[in-house]
Amino acid sequence: MRTAVLRVNIDPAGELTGESLARGVEELAAALAGSGGEVLEKDLGAAPRTRREVQVLLDTADAQADTARVIEICARVFGTEPVAGVVTYVSRGTDADAYGVLAGFGLTGEVVRLPGTDGYDILQVRVREADLERVPESRIHTALEASTNCEVRISTV
Repeated sequence: MRTAVLRVNIDPAGELTGESLARGVEELAAALAGSGGEVLEKDLGAAPRTRREVQVLLDTADAQADTARVIEICARVFGTEPVAGVVTYVSRGTDADAYGVLAGFGLTGEVVRLPGTDGYDILQVRVREADLERVPESRIHTALEASTNCEVRISTV
């Protein structure tokens, strides 16, 4: 499971007061605490009125479903019509991150981690040849390197 940063614009109309924002963030944090969600600290009152975006850190296997759930909670606690923002992922350099990158491209594959001689691990990633016709290898390679901080070697099966 990967750790996602789910972003939700909780006040697209820019109508909430500073007090309403603070109360809503507290209620949102309490509502998410039971599911492991954490609201990242941010001064929403200082944000541009139409870009008041909360960021929720959450381990998830389905970011789309969890974003929908967070939007429902935000609608309830803020009394607004929240809008989903961009979802990004926290990278810890694990094999789960590598599998998550593959899944993000709609790929499945095999990841084998080998020790490297210069202190960096080597990830041997095997994907289907047909998948590389759909997604450029360079995009996969770059994303895997960035998320794992490893040397990446891609081969096809």
